[in-house]
Amino acid sequence: MSKVSYYTPEGLKRLREELRQLKDVERSKASQAIAEARDKGDLSENAEYDAAKEAQGMLEMKISKLESALAGARVIDESQLDNTKVLVLSKVKIKNQTNGMEMTYTLVADGEADLASGKLSVNSPIGKGLLGKSVGEVAEVQVPNGVMKFDILEISR
Repeated sequence: MSKVSYYTPEGLKRLREELRQLKDVERSKASQAIAEARDKGDLSENAEYDAAKEAQGMLEMKISKLESALAGARVIDESQLDNTKVLVLSKVKIKNQTNGMEMTYTLVADGEADLASGKLSVNSPIGKGLLGKSVGEVAEVQVPNGVMKFDILEISR
């Protein structure tokens, strides 16, 4: 059975678009590359053919992964979420106790995570540490060089 992942409507749409692009455009490009390499002669010594076959295998694996993700994808109804605790899609303002730096992250599913735009995966160490916490609590996150502590300053949608 596939693993259930929760997405925003935009994240799910992006996932479907990526799958459509891979199936409709990239798959035909891979087949064309194999056909062109095959036309160049002896397949036993044809590096282009081997590379094209390998690229096709990687593409099919990526398509399969996306199909599995879509099979377990669920859209989150944000109106039903509790704002008193950190949950998926919570926007959380935290303060690092060590250096005093304040950061704001939105907790999202793995497929939507993008640290540059402030979207943190719920399965990341910090995301896991924040889940279930309330304003005023301290989240202790285990990292390779010890434990980081974050004050939960604000939770919103």
